[in-house]
Amino acid sequence: MFGKNIRIERIIDRNSGNAVVVPLDHGISIGPVQGIIDLKKTVNDVAEGGATAVLMHKGMVPQGHRTSGHDVGLILHLSASTDLGINSNNKVLVATVEDGLKLGADAVSIHVNVGAETEPRMLEDFGKISSECMEWGMPLIAMVYPRGPSIADSYDPKAIAHSVRVAAELGADVIKCSYTGDTDSFSRVVEGSMVPVLIAGGPKMESDLDILNMVYDSLQAGGHGVSIGRNVFQHKNVRGMMSAISDIVLHGATVKESMEKLNG
Repeated sequence: MFGKNIRIERIIDRNSGNAVVVPLDHGISIGPVQGIIDLKKTVNDVAEGGATAVLMHKGMVPQGHRTSGHDVGLILHLSASTDLGINSNNKVLVATVEDGLKLGADAVSIHVNVGAETEPRMLEDFGKISSECMEWGMPLIAMVYPRGPSIADSYDPKAIAHSVRVAAELGADVIKCSYTGDTDSFSRVVEGSMVPVLIAGGPKMESDLDILNMVYDSLQAGGHGVSIGRNVFQHKNVRGMMSAISDIVLHGATVKESMEKLNG
């Protein structure tokens, strides 16, 4: 377990105990969209903006690797589905923990949609990957969302809390989930987890202020940071937006201070 502790310190800031992760795995799900075409530039911008880690699929690791500049942790994503498929909620494993070790990853991540038609298989995969991570000392990040035929509202706080607890029960070291919309309900999500929870960025938002308010509020509720993709890598000022978010998450800045810096 000592190896896991060493690795997780490369993706979680030691001083604040929080993380700023930028997922760059969208090429499989939605294709080569703006912001992830020149992957090396994007990785450089978010790293210099203060990200603690980037997340990507195995084929993109060489494309995003930099040989200079500010260091940033690497998370290898193991799950995939495409929006061209019959049901994108059904994730399958496309990489292994050993792939992560070979590629120099500091952690691996999986995606589980609780309530999807193939939930049993995804949970079985989760259990196997969790055991392998324990064996190899590899931190495991779990992205969990309530999505499927029986889920009326994927942002329902009770459904999100249940999904997060599933991830904690199966051995996740860090959990990524949707923000529930207010500090009271999200604090109950965090309370039921007992391991660090990061919020997802979700669809691209209209306002920088909305994003920064969401980030700030999640921390007030007990969250430990963010895993935000499109609202960072598709921003007109990638490095500036990353810096604004990092200032809040890692350095305790207010939303006002971050907005002033971003607009400076």
